[in-house]
Amino acid sequence: MKLQVLVSTMHQRDYSLLDRMNIQSDAIVVNQCKTDSVEVFAYNGHCVKWISQNARGVGRSRNTALLYAEADILLFADDDVVYEDGYAERVVSFFEEHPNVSVATFNLESLNPNRPEVLVKKTHRLHRFNCMKFGAFRIAIRKEDICRSNIWFSLLFGGGARYQAGEDNLFMCNCIQRGLRCLATNCFLGVVKQENSTWFRGYSEQYFYDRGALFAAMFGKWSRFFLLLMEVKSSRKYEAPLCARLRRGIDGVREFNGLPRE
Repeated sequence: MKLQVLVSTMHQRDYSLLDRMNIQSDAIVVNQCKTDSVEVFAYNGHCVKWISQNARGVGRSRNTALLYAEADILLFADDDVVYEDGYAERVVSFFEEHPNVSVATFNLESLNPNRPEVLVKKTHRLHRFNCMKFGAFRIAIRKEDICRSNIWFSLLFGGGARYQAGEDNLFMCNCIQRGLRCLATNCFLGVVKQENSTWFRGYSEQYFYDRGALFAAMFGKWSRFFLLLMEVKSSRKYEAPLCARLRRGIDGVREFNGLPRE
């Protein structure tokens, strides 16, 4: 099996990103900038497709990479990931050892103590209620299974979209709902710097509003119930009162469903 890394980035002026990320496999880089072009070149014995795109939105970026992808296994990445040597072999080996798995998440350690990553200690099955802690840069997929199930990233969620985050959660949720086998693995691939965020601006009213919209997309008629569970469970994390957070979340649920605010 072959692996391609699908990198979403912005405003890159040269190809030095490949060195910074320690790319050791075929790769597709979608660079959202002010031009439109496609370049294909060799890099350390691997094939790189560099797609410059005069468009915005992380969902659009990842979908573009999916459209150009050709490998059996695809590993999503952000431009602040730095891979360890041998990462490609680890990912491919995992899918070879688990032929029934369509989607897997891998461990990357955050270098920012204020934005830690949850590290999986034991490989386990993912379902709709435990898949929200994994960003897209930790996800690898079996391309044929995803294409057969017609699963794409939402253009409504994520950086540059109407709702500020959640395109990765919704993607994973759609995979699970379509019956694909998804696992969280304890395999390490490298580190992620997490220095800046294209969407997070603190726990504002907009944050809770957008999370309500995400829950509406993920859980349908059960969205309010799971929103309540989430807010109660995470109460210690926020300064805003539970009632205020829940009210904004429900506003997001109703707006996503095309209903007026209560």
